[in-house]
Amino acid sequence: MTTRTAQQKDRAIHGALEAARWAPSVHNTQPWSFAVSGEEISLRADVDRKLRVGDSAGRELLISCGAALFTIVTALRCEGFEPIVRVLPDPDRPSLVATVSLGAPAVPDEHTRSLGREIERRRTHRAGFTDLPVPDRLLDTLVREARAEGAKLTPVGSEEAVEIIAALTRAAQGAQSHDRVLNLEVIRWARPPGSARRDGVPAESYPRTAARTDPYFPQRDYAWRHEWGTEGGEGQGTATGAVALLTTRGDTREEWIAAGQALQRVLLHACAHGVSAAFHTQALEAYHLREFLRQELCSHEYPQMIMRLGITFDDKGGVRRSLPEMLD
Repeated sequence: MTTRTAQQKDRAIHGALEAARWAPSVHNTQPWSFAVSGEEISLRADVDRKLRVGDSAGRELLISCGAALFTIVTALRCEGFEPIVRVLPDPDRPSLVATVSLGAPAVPDEHTRSLGREIERRRTHRAGFTDLPVPDRLLDTLVREARAEGAKLTPVGSEEAVEIIAALTRAAQGAQSHDRVLNLEVIRWARPPGSARRDGVPAESYPRTAARTDPYFPQRDYAWRHEWGTEGGEGQGTATGAVALLTTRGDTREEWIAAGQALQRVLLHACAHGVSAAFHTQALEAYHLREFLRQELCSHEYPQMIMRLGITFDDKGGVRRSLPEMLD
């Protein structure tokens, strides 16, 4: 194996950080910052971007950072390095999520390259899907992808279980719709039409009035008391898609980060096969609803994400802050 030059290493680090900008995050808060020292990248949680009402424990923040971590690792592998990763390496620095160092040169396999190609293409969907089904064979592969990162992805095959999850989502969304403080927090991350900000959820990224799926999975009300959002379009269907639960055995900070890594791995592989994801975290932000899910539908594992997977032809653009804004 040939030795990499300093220029190649610098290019790999820069490319990994540029890629990490495109990781998914709750409300597109992009709650991370990066620092580079020599051949080591530090990934830090940006607590100023934490949802203090909806995510007081920081669970969704660390899931978001875990997705960014997987993105960094994948990008470095695509650049020809096997990364050395240390998760939560310093107990005295709780915001330091991980360090990633350049390891030995390595030739990426085609699967890694495939994931890398989807990093900037992947988009979150915020409506129903078309009637085209997600192949069972692909769902089985996504289960294995999540397992490779220490999490469990369970496609929900029972119609009764899907209805229960939808009902819990409706209950949580209904309760949250009357919580003025929480709604103001969501609106903080909703962007009005024409906004120049490069974080949060742009008005072009969700329908003003989403078509109802059956069973009905409500979306976040990013247009709370505003006439924001799009009028829908060709890509907005009414199919629920395949409902899936992402869980972990425990509920520690390490497992939240692992859940984020598994989530991004699943999303990139799904995107490579033309499948998008819609997320529903409302019920997971309510302790009693999350605990009900854990005991009744998750075999006592901890639910970290509820998602719907499906096919859409709605090709929305994405917004991200520039890399200099994320560098310490």
